[in-house]
Amino acid sequence: MNLKTVANHPHIPYFQTPNKKFDRKFIFPKISYRILGRKNNRLITHCIYPIRELENAEKISPVTEEEEVEKIQFTEESAATEIQEFSENDSIWTQMVEIVKFSGPAVGLWICGPLMSLIDTAVIGQGSSIELAALGPGTVLCDYASYVFMFLSIATSNMVATALARQDKDEVQHQISILLFIGLASGFLMLLLTRFYGVSALTAFTGANNAEIVAASNTYVQIRGLAWPAVLIGWVAQSASLGMKDSWGPLKALAVASAINGIGDIVLCRFLGYGIAGAAWATMVSQVVAGYMMIEALNKKGYNGFSISIPSAEELLQIFTLAAPVFVTMMSKVAFYALIIYFATSMGTQTVAAHQVMIQLYSMCAVWGEPLSQTAQSFMPELIYGANRSLAKARTLLKYLVIIGALSGLILGSIGTSVPWLFPKLFSSDPEVGREMHKVLVPYFLALFITPSTHSLEGTLLAGRDLKFISMSMSTIFCLGTLLLLLLSRSGYGLTGCWFVLVSFQWARFSVALRRLTLPNGILYSEDATHYQAGKLKTV
Repeated sequence: MNLKTVANHPHIPYFQTPNKKFDRKFIFPKISYRILGRKNNRLITHCIYPIRELENAEKISPVTEEEEVEKIQFTEESAATEIQEFSENDSIWTQMVEIVKFSGPAVGLWICGPLMSLIDTAVIGQGSSIELAALGPGTVLCDYASYVFMFLSIATSNMVATALARQDKDEVQHQISILLFIGLASGFLMLLLTRFYGVSALTAFTGANNAEIVAASNTYVQIRGLAWPAVLIGWVAQSASLGMKDSWGPLKALAVASAINGIGDIVLCRFLGYGIAGAAWATMVSQVVAGYMMIEALNKKGYNGFSISIPSAEELLQIFTLAAPVFVTMMSKVAFYALIIYFATSMGTQTVAAHQVMIQLYSMCAVWGEPLSQTAQSFMPELIYGANRSLAKARTLLKYLVIIGALSGLILGSIGTSVPWLFPKLFSSDPEVGREMHKVLVPYFLALFITPSTHSLEGTLLAGRDLKFISMSMSTIFCLGTLLLLLLSRSGYGLTGCWFVLVSFQWARFSVALRRLTLPNGILYSEDATHYQAGKLKTV
């Protein structure tokens, strides 16, 4: 705020005696300013902390204008700067509070998915090692394949948030309707593919020598495949709520779904003896309930969650343009994790069972780093190319995020490693499975340690709209990781070799992202913001 403007505001009087020395002060809310005089037609003020009562003003000894000009510590420009900095700090604090309120429940959203699979793993592992091993390829087709449709989530959040910014409720409803149609159509497509090609995909994935695993895994996949339409519709509804900055509604839905899944697993598997089929039914029902509750959450906000519209060709192109770079990034990650399971599948039933436990624990712990990416994407755009652009503050924020990520990785890695190390029988009563789990504890810790910091770096790249680099670098790392995985597997390094490749994959992501962000002409150092203008790319 310009103090010169404030001082001459008709509702804030100031006292001036022509050709006389004067010493008066006016009261600005929470700040007191003493008017000293004018020089070159500019009002000279002095900021007083704390505010003194008006009746004490006569106690101030009058001095000459020249003496006051020499003594003054900051003029109206410096005072304006201090007020602006106070406002910015207050705004940052407000944003921090809002992000904590949003990201806290959002952590639950990321945890619920891996938690459901972990519940299946823990319950089934108590009964049969073969069925536990069958969960590996089964979860690839059910859980990992769903990440193919991550573009629905990204596009929904972006398009809904953009429409809300325009305060156009009809446009919000239209965006939700067309994305619900895409989700429903994609869900039925996946249902048909699972029904007619599920066995072929599982056989190709596990190999002809694992017929018993294929049969159990196919049972799991066919039952869970019934929920594909509900799953993808639920994703759209969930992302629409997140675009409206509501994370509590989706969290409640997924909390109910997790409870249904856990209770269903215990009843159907432990008491009724349905095994892997019971776990599949429990998960399928929980996903249908979650999808319905997501839609109801939209209805409570005044939108029709049951309305669908066929998108035009232009709208389809907009969705594709928005989601394509992140789609490539997500597919590279999913494909790499699927390849590790693929190579582990050929190592024997106990090895596959052990890997299933460890990869589920890893997924459960890794999602705790996602709020760091969320924070980077929320704060960095303002600092990188916003109105109050400050690359120094952006670099400081990134430094803190990386430090927090390292501490989080250390804590998560320690806890995550301790559980399978000290309590392997929680997941399987087979001692051979426990021994296989213990073999990969060191690479498991190293991979988990670096993951939160990697999330903070990649979130900063997303905030800087460096989407092309993210997609290209991830694709390159995926190809190199695949070659290394193939080499180590053929050299007989077993499951331990697979997990050390995962360590290389995660540390390569960290190193490449860190190098990109520390380049002299990078988004955190270059003063030229034309390459990352907000108008050229949509916010992800």
